[in-house]
Amino acid sequence: MSVSRAATRPRSRELTAPDLVLLSLLSERPMHGYEANAELERRQVRDWAGISRPQVYYSLEKLLRMRLVRAAGADEPSGGPERRVLATTAAGTQALADALEAVAWTTRRDQPPFLTWMALSWRARPGVAEQQLERRRLFLEAEIAREQAVLRDVRREVGHPFHEAIWMLTLTIQQLRVELRWVRKVMAELGRRAPASGESFGADPESKPL
Repeated sequence: MSVSRAATRPRSRELTAPDLVLLSLLSERPMHGYEANAELERRQVRDWAGISRPQVYYSLEKLLRMRLVRAAGADEPSGGPERRVLATTAAGTQALADALEAVAWTTRRDQPPFLTWMALSWRARPGVAEQQLERRRLFLEAEIAREQAVLRDVRREVGHPFHEAIWMLTLTIQQLRVELRWVRKVMAELGRRAPASGESFGADPESKPL
């Protein structure tokens, strides 16, 4: 590859997760920003990718500037990304493929907010830990029921079990079930909570909840 060509090639590290989601979506078929937002909503993409409605339009403008998407059809070039029909270019397809080869996809761990709460929960007022755990239990049960309903709909739409959407939903349901079992276990053991016995770890045994 020549130096000039390498210099002008889009760098995958410049692309955010919302950028990549939109490149993939527009590679299926051309659509405008409003339609892309509606499709992301229909597929409940925001359950697994942090992409807000404003972010869709910001990413589309960015991808246009990088020439990773282009106007399709006979749309007015002055139209905004919410109404201009866009399609992924060959460069966009290549940039998406390059980004999907990054090692970081497979070596990162999420930092769930509930784990942060658990680490700090010993400082909560009396009764709050029980209340929050019960809220989490109810939330997890509702999420499991919702994801199971989505899975049934996706199975009907896809027509077979060997699809990334099926695999993603089944993983999500299994993760929620594991956490639900853990929450129930913690609720049962909460009355036995005690400060750490080691001198270099945990709370001060003399300290009391607020």
